[in-house]
Amino acid sequence: MYAKITCDPPLGQASQIARSRGSVRFTVLLETSTPSLLEDADEQPAICLWHNHRGVYDWSELTLEPTKSMHEVLLLNRPNDRSLTRSWFTAELPGLPKNAQIVSFTVKFRLSTAKGWRWVKDSTGTEDGELHYHGSSSLNLRASSKLALTEFFDNMSPDIKIKNEQPDTDDTLLYSLTCPVQGASDPDSGYQHHRLGTPRHSSRWFALIRLWSPWLAPRQGQGNLRLDKDAVLLSFLRDDGLHVVCLAISGVEDVTTTFPSHAEGEVVIRGRNDRTSTGTSRVLVAVAESFEVANAAVFYHSRKVMITLGATNADAETKTLMDGEVKPEWLEEWYDGLTYCTWNGLGQDLTSDKIYHALDELSQHNINITNLIIDDNWQSLSHADTQFHRGWLDFEANKEGFPDGLKKTTSEIRTRHPNVNHIAVWHAILGYWGGVSPEGGLAKRYRTIEVQKEAGVAGGKFTVVHPDDAKQMYDDFYRFLSSSGVDSVKTDAQFFLDLLLHAPDRRTMTTQYQDAWTLAHLRHFSSRAISCMSQTPAIMFHSQLPHNKPRLLVRNSDDFFPEVPASHPWHIFCNAHNSLFTQHLNVLPDWDMFQTSHSWAGFHAAARCVSGGPIYFTDAPGKHDIALIRQMTAQTPRGKTVILRPSVVGRSTDPYNGYESQALLKVGTYSGGARKGTGILGIFNVSGTHLSEFVGLSAIPGTEEGEYIVASFQGERISPPMTRGGPRAMVGVELEVQGWDILSAYPLHRLEVKGAAVRVALLGLLGKMTGCAAMTGYEIKVESNGRLRIWTSLKALGVMGLWIEDLGKRNIEEQFMVLIFGKPIGVGCVRVSDMSEKVLEIDVEKAWRESGERAGWSNEVGIEVFMG
Repeated sequence: MYAKITCDPPLGQASQIARSRGSVRFTVLLETSTPSLLEDADEQPAICLWHNHRGVYDWSELTLEPTKSMHEVLLLNRPNDRSLTRSWFTAELPGLPKNAQIVSFTVKFRLSTAKGWRWVKDSTGTEDGELHYHGSSSLNLRASSKLALTEFFDNMSPDIKIKNEQPDTDDTLLYSLTCPVQGASDPDSGYQHHRLGTPRHSSRWFALIRLWSPWLAPRQGQGNLRLDKDAVLLSFLRDDGLHVVCLAISGVEDVTTTFPSHAEGEVVIRGRNDRTSTGTSRVLVAVAESFEVANAAVFYHSRKVMITLGATNADAETKTLMDGEVKPEWLEEWYDGLTYCTWNGLGQDLTSDKIYHALDELSQHNINITNLIIDDNWQSLSHADTQFHRGWLDFEANKEGFPDGLKKTTSEIRTRHPNVNHIAVWHAILGYWGGVSPEGGLAKRYRTIEVQKEAGVAGGKFTVVHPDDAKQMYDDFYRFLSSSGVDSVKTDAQFFLDLLLHAPDRRTMTTQYQDAWTLAHLRHFSSRAISCMSQTPAIMFHSQLPHNKPRLLVRNSDDFFPEVPASHPWHIFCNAHNSLFTQHLNVLPDWDMFQTSHSWAGFHAAARCVSGGPIYFTDAPGKHDIALIRQMTAQTPRGKTVILRPSVVGRSTDPYNGYESQALLKVGTYSGGARKGTGILGIFNVSGTHLSEFVGLSAIPGTEEGEYIVASFQGERISPPMTRGGPRAMVGVELEVQGWDILSAYPLHRLEVKGAAVRVALLGLLGKMTGCAAMTGYEIKVESNGRLRIWTSLKALGVMGLWIEDLGKRNIEEQFMVLIFGKPIGVGCVRVSDMSEKVLEIDVEKAWRESGERAGWSNEVGIEVFMG
């Protein structure tokens, strides 16, 4: 017997119910391969909701009624089985629960009287769902601006000073907390712990912990807080629907603040002070009815803290560079160009010939990359058993792999491949993994010191350039790179600054090296730089939070490990949740390179497309999935390959669903302007089991008001029009293990065309994972003669889609005229899509080629569609 239940609100997850909702509508889809053959109504399938709405221990049944009204809901990735029977059921659960408790619920079903009732949990192992009602407690945020923090934490240390702050978000409580940290006793740092207390009425929690020194990673749980490592961000979902978000601030006056684990589930503030005088740990706490609002509140205020207390002498020089030499508008090509990285594809035994061969193979497959990253092992290094003991010798490339030097290599690359606009090289923040060789030319040119790192894989003593010479060294190094044809860098191993064991080294090196690197990449590369292994608190707050320079590309998680199967779903899950933090930094999160010929390639590609960050691939020469690359990219009129990057950083839409939860990972992003743009939701099955869920329109970012259609990339299908809050405002998504899809919600525009109401939507480029991001602007209006005019600007070529409600009733040749740069395009470039009879396809790429137009000062294509 095959029977599957899909429920909305979902089982196994926490659903938050807005204060304005007087009831909760439950919708259940029963799919079975063994329908009853009897006509008797008593023998039809039945569904019951079992819930404790009346009280924690007062469970009761709610019978769901069969309905025919849901059959228009778009169901994706369903098995194509004629014997499969689908039955829809619905019911309303009215009113607020008693005593402000969380409402738990589950479902039982019966295929026929003879077969009896079965619990969903017994069939699938799915846990109960939860309803969290906003405002069900006596707390009213609007009327409680001076509410004490003790409403949210018990047993707080008396030496924590608390100040109510004015938040930059509506309906939010914001508190700033300070507590003393004893000074360092050189060479040892000073440490001090303070008890923030036990979260009150906490139901679920989310944390971003320090996986190890360079990387963050998510943790989730229910009940008491249980951390395996120090955290930098905590959030608690209370049983009254409120979210309490705690942010530990670092990078101010040489103090690092974190939340360590505690056996009793308490939140503890841990301060590490590298100065000899008493320091201060700083924590921000925000309370709101939305995690995103509370999370934004603490980060907005943290910027003010850093401006006031975290300024350094480098800020004035940064401002001078920004006013004169750095042009942020030049960075779009750097952000949006398709990038090839040598690391996994070419390995560590790197040579110029291997790079030439790899680029030649890409060209032969018509893959025209824009950016190239020459990764580790191009530098001149001392000899040693491991990379952690090899030291940097000099600026020039090693003679074994690059016998003609770095400049000759870059010149040859640009001669053979003029499509390569930017060439970046890799190096570590302190030179190399083993620092600087004491016997090398650099050690003779600059002062050096010996420092010690904490015990571990990278522990021990090594030599580095003295911090007082770091600024000059970086200026000289990047000037050499620029003269050698290199115009960008990937600077790795930045966590070494956090591994410094002794307080005097930490306080003299941490900020000086960050500032020296920042000024050098601003001056010489206009901020074309990638920051890697830098998710350490002092670096994130000092270098990545301030908005006084262009957005930096920053690695968002641990590496892509192609040979470790279990790493691939975790990699996407980790990045999606780390972005809940990094979305508020002045960065574009880099989800790392991947291989297009890999068994998880589509999974990784879709994640990169919705990340809002850059896309790098690292294929071995000749091993490429051309079709997948085309789904991620498009060609500009100037022949450049660009990624179609959404406007907003992609991040998990539910921080409280853990990695082991039987829940689909949803990554939300958005492209375009307010109310005219497209909401995007990447959906990934990171679990080890088949999953089915309803995805509501409300889960897709930016769909606050108006009508939308929702399109599936994988299913190549489009939903009927829907409105947020409507009974059918959802899509049913079913994914196998390793499955994924991308949903795009396009706003509908309703217009009167010659006396008849018509709804239309612009879909961007079809066949692209985030094709809506190809649109840089559009206008839809009815002209004085009664014709509908649709103008669209595209930054890349491809097949543009236009959804028209009554397209099936119209004659394309007689009622449509399509122009490119004001010139009519051929009839062969316009057709009805196989995807839907309501979608008009316009082959902009073919029309561009046939028009004979050349790319002028603008890199965009203007398309006009007239409909009579």
